[in-house]
Amino acid sequence: MTDKKSDTPSEEAVIVDHSRRRFLTAGVSAVGGIGAGASAWPFIASMTPSARAQAIGAPVTVDISKLKPGEMLRDQWRGKPVWIVRRTDEQVRSLRRRNTRLRDPQSGDAQQPEYARNYHRSIRPDVLVLVGICTHLGCSPSFRPDIAPADLGDSWKGGFFCACHGSRFDLSGRVYANVPAIKNLEVPEHRFIDDNTLVIGESQTEATG
Repeated sequence: MTDKKSDTPSEEAVIVDHSRRRFLTAGVSAVGGIGAGASAWPFIASMTPSARAQAIGAPVTVDISKLKPGEMLRDQWRGKPVWIVRRTDEQVRSLRRRNTRLRDPQSGDAQQPEYARNYHRSIRPDVLVLVGICTHLGCSPSFRPDIAPADLGDSWKGGFFCACHGSRFDLSGRVYANVPAIKNLEVPEHRFIDDNTLVIGESQTEATG
């Protein structure tokens, strides 16, 4: 009776060259990566000029024709939230009154363009433009135009409240004293094309220069 050779490979035969396999896997992955990058480039190149420009911080045009007094419109510029507030006549008048609770009422710190260094911190008294980021640790405050609400107290005349750490700002974005934030909210460069069209990220000087 003759012995038949087993069809099962012996342990000596089952040897895998792992180093060779890793080399081949790495080679295939590299080729795949090159292919993916090559396929992504036409997509990036196909972006419209305005989309590419906005990605690097180009000016943003905003229609404010539907923004009513007392309301706030939110937009974005350079990846940051931007607020546009149309203040009521009473809100503008309240800004003229001396507020001894403010840390920097005269806007001494350079948190705004020179043309916005006034009591309303804007070009037009009724339209305020702010970067919606708290100057303490970067939270986004809430718009609180209500007067003397229960949670903010009788001295609250309207403005912006940061619930993260309790910083307060008035309706010009000026910071209150004795709160974590020590600087007013930032006013970005901005200009008006007409009464209802605002450009954020560009000053009048840049537009005409």
